[in-house]
Amino acid sequence: MKQLLTSNRINIVLIGLLICLGIGSFAYNQYLVNRVLEQERLSVELWARAIEYTGRPFHNEISQNLLTVMNELQRYSAVPDSLLDLIEEAEADRASQNFVASELIIKDRFKIPSIIVDGQGEIIFHRNVDESSLNRDLIDRFKRMNPPIVVELGGESYSQTQYVYYGESPTVQMLRYFPYIQFTLLALLLGIAYVSYRTITRAEQSNLWVGMTKEAAHQLGTPLSSLYGWVELLRDEKEGDDFTERICNELEKDITRLRGVAERFNKIGSEPELTSNRIGPLLDQVIDYMEQRLPQLGKNVDVRRNFDRNLRAKVNTELFQWALENLLKNAMDAIKTSSNDAFVEVSTKRIENDLMIDIEDSGVGIEKSYHQEIFKPGFSTKQRGWGLGLSLTNRIIENYHKGKVFVLNSEEGKGTTIRIVLKLDLEEEEEAQ
Repeated sequence: MKQLLTSNRINIVLIGLLICLGIGSFAYNQYLVNRVLEQERLSVELWARAIEYTGRPFHNEISQNLLTVMNELQRYSAVPDSLLDLIEEAEADRASQNFVASELIIKDRFKIPSIIVDGQGEIIFHRNVDESSLNRDLIDRFKRMNPPIVVELGGESYSQTQYVYYGESPTVQMLRYFPYIQFTLLALLLGIAYVSYRTITRAEQSNLWVGMTKEAAHQLGTPLSSLYGWVELLRDEKEGDDFTERICNELEKDITRLRGVAERFNKIGSEPELTSNRIGPLLDQVIDYMEQRLPQLGKNVDVRRNFDRNLRAKVNTELFQWALENLLKNAMDAIKTSSNDAFVEVSTKRIENDLMIDIEDSGVGIEKSYHQEIFKPGFSTKQRGWGLGLSLTNRIIENYHKGKVFVLNSEEGKGTTIRIVLKLDLEEEEEAQ
């Protein structure tokens, strides 16, 4: 119990760390997005102010006047060259302003999609925006993202107001999607960690059960050998007594049975050897053994046999019969009445290359919600059950024999049918024929 509590605490701590990591990463990502958005707005505002500054009328008037004066002065040879140089420098300064505004400030500033509209809402300029998407919806979308920047053009005699709308750069868009990518990766890592933990836990539990079963088989060996000796001594002591002889024979059968059970336990956890066997005789042996125990259970149950004794499959006889015993015992335990119509029927049939073994009973039935649960370790509908019989049967059939075992059908108050599916041994069948 302490180990289980420790494991749960470790899981809670790991999940808490992952959640804290996710929240911290999301918060820092939002901080980065806000900082980048601030820088982008400053860049767009700088662009808008540059457009506003270079679009003022006196800049154009000064440039035109200087150009006119320079053309007039060049007609006269008496004009000093120094004056012409000053005029050329002034015009160069004007060209430099245009270069700074258009190339350094405006050109591809952070690749921010931007548009300029006039007072009537008509788009008059755009940058980093596909022309096919230029429409009113784009303006509304940019307006929802960021408030527009107002640009005042012209002077006292003439003025015009324009608006700069802008969206988010690809950098911001990628940063916005980044938390979802992080959460997906964190969830994936958490899932992998959980599955790995469950796998390791199941492997540890499986190894523990395997070790216990092998140790139980080893511990049973010594008293079983002693029991054989005591039976022989009793037989020699009461030689000629028919009753004693009959008792000794039955004791010997049960001891042999116990030795077989110990052998079964010893094979759990190791790869069993599968050999080709006729399934009918194996079924007969299990049914004969279980029928002898029915009077002891105080039940009058009709055990019916309806199977082909020549169908063959590759099985491990000890483990396969163990699985069948568990199914038959559960079928008999499910019968709560001793009426004459109580029955358990074992039948087989062939469907293509598969062998179907059905164990049907007239018992209390199984709720539909329990059809999958009954094969899980620890699940039991009995008050004193450990929930290991059917889970062991499931492991023997599916893990060791690569078959299937499942509830074929069940109805409460009428009975249940459990089906085992195995592959037929077609090679041995052809040789036998």
